[in-house]
Amino acid sequence: MEILSDIPATILLIGSFLLMIGLRLPIVFAIGLSSVMTTFYLGLPLQMVAQNMVKGLNVFVLLAVPFFILAGDIMAAGGIADKLVRFANSLVGWMRGGLAMVNILASMFFGGISGSSAADTTAVGKMLIPMMNRQGYDAPFSTAVTITSSVQGVLVPPSHNMVIYALAAGGVSIGGLFLAGMVPGILLGVALMIYSYVISRVRQYPTGDRFSVRELARSFWSAILGLGTVLIVVVGVISGVFTATESAAIATAYAFFITFFVYREIPLTEIWPILTRSIKTLGIVMILIGTSTAFGWLLAYLKVPALIAHSIFSISENPIIVLLIINLFLLFMGALMDMSSLILICTPILLPIAKQVGIDPIHFGVILVLNLGIGLLTPPVGSTLFLGSAISGVSIERISKATLPFYAVMLVMLLLVTFVPALSMTMPGLLMK
Repeated sequence: MEILSDIPATILLIGSFLLMIGLRLPIVFAIGLSSVMTTFYLGLPLQMVAQNMVKGLNVFVLLAVPFFILAGDIMAAGGIADKLVRFANSLVGWMRGGLAMVNILASMFFGGISGSSAADTTAVGKMLIPMMNRQGYDAPFSTAVTITSSVQGVLVPPSHNMVIYALAAGGVSIGGLFLAGMVPGILLGVALMIYSYVISRVRQYPTGDRFSVRELARSFWSAILGLGTVLIVVVGVISGVFTATESAAIATAYAFFITFFVYREIPLTEIWPILTRSIKTLGIVMILIGTSTAFGWLLAYLKVPALIAHSIFSISENPIIVLLIINLFLLFMGALMDMSSLILICTPILLPIAKQVGIDPIHFGVILVLNLGIGLLTPPVGSTLFLGSAISGVSIERISKATLPFYAVMLVMLLLVTFVPALSMTMPGLLMK
């Protein structure tokens, strides 16, 4: 087939990668080793792998990623989760199944600070899963609520996964991506709350304290300073006052000041463990970006994106069918691989196909991130699923069974986001002119 320059090399690249993933080799080594072997097979200089890794990291916009990670870690350690839970409780805790509602709403708030599903699950889950269990909620249900609502964190700003997508897509507006993820993130939370409310009525889960305007005002005042981090990022970027990197740096400085000099729930000496955690996370993210860039260069060299596009369009050129195939592919891959590396590998392959059927790159970014966010909850590699199991002590099997109805809700939201572009594109269209 003329589309491919070297079929054996393509089989070696993708086959060796999948084999190493199947053998449970760390994703970084699987990507890197398959790239090195294929480069050697093609007779190309091995320096090409190193050069492309450096090229992938030598991008100014990537400076925003360490700042977003550090800001989220500071706020997660500084007691902001407690204040957000209290504020969420004052808003929805009085309802039937109030703690489930609080869990979802707190995840929405905290996701807007951390931008991370894992951080959200850790901070909110450690507090609310035991509390829900004590009040009579089933442990698998409590865990399922926590992990599924944490996916809001990868959609709402400041999601560092959106920054990585902007890099992979070749300069898509980060401000536009942040705005595009807001409505789908909120709607996902609302959909999960509706389902949780229905189940709570069926199972007669308890209600919380009565609604109090005074408590609402107090909890809002306590939480507003923490939520200011989101305002700095979103307002700064969309107004053009700051670049994404500048807003991330300012948000980090603000998070540091609020945590250690306003809330003062942890001593200043805790900054060193926080920095250590952030550096570990950053190291993982950066090496994934580097190796994935080299892998992606080889995919392009071997014309794999053209092959995939040809294969999809040989099945159907109907935009609905094409988008359904893309979603199925992303859901499948999300169950097998890490989110950041998938964004870097899949974007250059699938974005041109999406453009051919009329999908805006910003809209496709939301589709991609939501797909891979669902993958975080899907066995056998779903990292948030395993984290929820570790926090709650409930087996993966029981959590997965309890999560099935939540999967259905999330898949409905995915279809809405895919086929109703206005959900993603209205906010950027209004505010990014």
